[in-house]
Amino acid sequence: MRYRVLGPSGIQVGELALGTMTFGTAWEWGADKAECGRMLEAFVEAGGNFVDTGCNYTDGESETIVGELLDGRRDRFVVATKYTLTLDRSDPNAGGNHSKSLRRAVEQSLRRLRTDYIDLLWLHMWDRTAAIENVMYALDVQVRAGKVLEVGFSDTPAWVVAEAIRVAERYGLCRPVGVQAPYNVAWRDIERELLPMVAAHNLAALTWDALGGGVLTGKYSPGNKEQRRYGDSPVSVRHATVAQVVRELAGQAGATPAQVSLAWGLCRRSEGWNLIPLLGARSETQLRDNLGALNVQLGPEARRRLDEAAGFELGFPRSFLEDKEMLDLIHAEFRHVLDF
Repeated sequence: MRYRVLGPSGIQVGELALGTMTFGTAWEWGADKAECGRMLEAFVEAGGNFVDTGCNYTDGESETIVGELLDGRRDRFVVATKYTLTLDRSDPNAGGNHSKSLRRAVEQSLRRLRTDYIDLLWLHMWDRTAAIENVMYALDVQVRAGKVLEVGFSDTPAWVVAEAIRVAERYGLCRPVGVQAPYNVAWRDIERELLPMVAAHNLAALTWDALGGGVLTGKYSPGNKEQRRYGDSPVSVRHATVAQVVRELAGQAGATPAQVSLAWGLCRRSEGWNLIPLLGARSETQLRDNLGALNVQLGPEARRRLDEAAGFELGFPRSFLEDKEMLDLIHAEFRHVLDF
């Protein structure tokens, strides 16, 4: 495994991260502690050091298992967790982006993870209620206390992250170092606004759902009502179409569909984006198969077919502003000799 810098932090993390939403059996579809241990060791064996969890994953089991598995070697890992989702449905302040929710979640996570610091704390989802100035001050308090080293934004609009950076720089607060968002060959929405913002501000992008909820592995098919992804609707025709292309290319490359899907995510770094795909396996066998993506090289033709498979369009304003006719209206004949 090669390593990448976690945005402007300088912290070095593996090019694939280990997602642990599957750690624990409280949600009835995850892995028990023994299997989680085998997955972690396979990840470490491949050179991995970046582990991502969340205060709500499997009702807290995930953080607890991660803490137990890393006990005695915690400093060797870069550990990320999240706050925002409610910790108590009977308490209106048990969730959200505000400082009360933040402090409660951080203290709980530290206990479960058996550590006195969190390498990277994600704001899990933008809740649209707390002022960004308040959020950044609250995060900065945790950083200055030494309980959190770096902060980032998960599942948050690009304009909010950009505003958070402005606030941080203006008032001398901790600056976000990354974002987390869904991204795969069939779901490329973040290319419109989020990834250009990531490149402009030198952020890292930790991407989840790299296998489209399992659809890109060929596990599911449209029209089968019994086959549904966790928390999602039945397989769409678009996803099924992309999955077919992935399977064809996997056969040609002597790889598995999962490996081809992850290899596509890894090679998108050539676009100038510091992408770090998350692995979300439920077993050691699945994880080892996913790690095989590190040995898959996609040629130009394979990448072209994958890029075109979903019929993705940037939409307005990107498509409008990057249209050749619009560029001609702005730069005239000089657009041919202008480097962007």
